[in-house]
Amino acid sequence: MAGVTSSLAPEVERWTRDGEYFEYSKAANPIGAGLISRVPLADFPASLHEEGPTRIIPFDLSEQLGCPGPATSPALCANFLHIQPGEELETSPNATSELYYVLRGEGQSEIGGESLPWKKGDIFTLPARSATIHRAKTDSAFYWIHDEPLLRYLGVEATRSMFRPTLYPRERADAELAIVEKDPRAASRSRVSVLLANKEFPQTRTVTHVIWSMFGVLPKESIQLPHHHESVALDLIIDCEPGCYTLIGHDLDGEGHIINPKRSDWKPGSAFVTPPGLWHSHHNESGSPAHLLPIQDAGLHTYLRTLDIHFYHKDHTSYVSQKQ
Repeated sequence: MAGVTSSLAPEVERWTRDGEYFEYSKAANPIGAGLISRVPLADFPASLHEEGPTRIIPFDLSEQLGCPGPATSPALCANFLHIQPGEELETSPNATSELYYVLRGEGQSEIGGESLPWKKGDIFTLPARSATIHRAKTDSAFYWIHDEPLLRYLGVEATRSMFRPTLYPRERADAELAIVEKDPRAASRSRVSVLLANKEFPQTRTVTHVIWSMFGVLPKESIQLPHHHESVALDLIIDCEPGCYTLIGHDLDGEGHIINPKRSDWKPGSAFVTPPGLWHSHHNESGSPAHLLPIQDAGLHTYLRTLDIHFYHKDHTSYVSQKQ
């Protein structure tokens, strides 16, 4: 922006060379102005991890996001890991938090001289700079999320562990979810699910201080009514039958239906990105329940009081806000 001509002395002016000034209305909304790109809708099919060599398969949307990659959202990077039987794979991101969901297989992960065993359906989290070697007994695959893009943007190195490595066995998650499903009030709730948490974060009740994760079920022939929030959702479909999908759009009509929605069909072992601020509803038109694992940077948003989650009320007459 053209501005005032500088008349500063050279010994002062050299300290001002990177400073800029903008009239407020031209800079207050960089997303609306197109300076910051929007988070795109994206799908990542199970076929990416179902065959091929041992490797990391990042969901890299960095070109669309205008940031260094790999990155799936401004703060998180989602990946599939595929490990052939008897092989190993090392991970060591510059991250404060890592979350792994075991899509299939069996094995163990070596962390700091200790061995963490895992099997299909297990979830585990690792803290800052965990140099880890994953060894597979059988053909194995993970869904892996970490927050390296956030640290890359901040220009920092993760050095302090804020929690201990933590395992969430599938049988325990199933048992906790079964209790929720049997509750007579379950049908009236916005979600039938359990939040994964860590006792180190009693304020946010999230799985790490940055990452939020929910193990949930979408009952057969049901709809999870529209809702939106300011964190990016990286949704993994654990299992489902044909007829399960998500509708995503910018606005609702007077009856609470999403206007001109985009549809993302669910497939087992696949993942998709739901951008922040968009209304989305989950639909199960099959004859079987479906399980999903949404993962967001909502731990950070909750702590910052910026999550701003809204649900469309079940009577289709009002909004219910859980603004942070």
